[in-house]
Amino acid sequence: MAGQHSALLTRLSDRLWVTDGGLETTLIFHEGLELPEFASFTLLDDTSGRAALRRYYEPYAAVAKRNGVPCLLDTATWRASSDWGAKLGYAPRQLATLNRDAVALLLDVRAAWETLDQPVLINGAIGPRLDGYIFEADSAMNPSSAAAFHGPQVAALASAGADVVTAWTMTHAGEAAGIALAARDSGLPCIISFTVETDGRLPDGSTLADAITVTDAATGMLPELYMVNCAHITHIDPILRTGETWLKRLGGVRVNPSTLSHSELNEATSLDPGDPAALGRDLSRLRRRLPGLRILGGCCGSDHTHAEQIGLACRAA
Repeated sequence: MAGQHSALLTRLSDRLWVTDGGLETTLIFHEGLELPEFASFTLLDDTSGRAALRRYYEPYAAVAKRNGVPCLLDTATWRASSDWGAKLGYAPRQLATLNRDAVALLLDVRAAWETLDQPVLINGAIGPRLDGYIFEADSAMNPSSAAAFHGPQVAALASAGADVVTAWTMTHAGEAAGIALAARDSGLPCIISFTVETDGRLPDGSTLADAITVTDAATGMLPELYMVNCAHITHIDPILRTGETWLKRLGGVRVNPSTLSHSELNEATSLDPGDPAALGRDLSRLRRRLPGLRILGGCCGSDHTHAEQIGLACRAA
């Protein structure tokens, strides 16, 4: 699908798409793996790491199949950009290879699980250049600098066959806009997902409405849709009750099962999985109120049991 920008929304249609969940938190707390700098792409270096990633993905594909819905699976590349890679000793050429390997792994998963009625989209996951929980004003990126920085990673994902790229956990509009521009240059459709604090504002203090409006203005409305991720539904729900026009651009949410703030999650030494069934019911109610939400899933602290409950609740609704 690379290069067919206008085709993404057609493929998504108005069906429910379930996603995978908290990749890194699952690997750390359930699999007992060490992920330096929260970087799951390092597992692509060897056979055992790739096997662990496959064990993570396949239950989500199975959930989608049981629930009769398509799914969107993220590559293990949220930290696979040059600055984070350099911290871990990876050269740009190695990072490009690992980004391609992340797509290749999901191509194999898709081949095993996809059917005509239940497609699997491969989502090239792009993370923020800095911390996804902290905004540093003197390190804020403008669209051109962000496009230059993220461009090589987007290009690697596109060349390997990713269907779409998503900028996850964006803290400010400038970096989000740059990733959308980089996706355009590589011929891929793009989704932008901002994160919010417990007060419903981005880490830079802006409202979600302003962040979406500014990103659209800077890119000529390049993003196919917007999402919110890595926040509990109680942090998101109040800002989705306004009835304003910008809500038409919102196409999905991926929520944390925990009510903890970002700073509290950073310090947590155990996993707070919340109540998977309650999460499913909450997202089902949200989708009934905002039927334009196509993509629903969990984020940090969630696993395939949360995805199962999301699928069950939304299907029942």
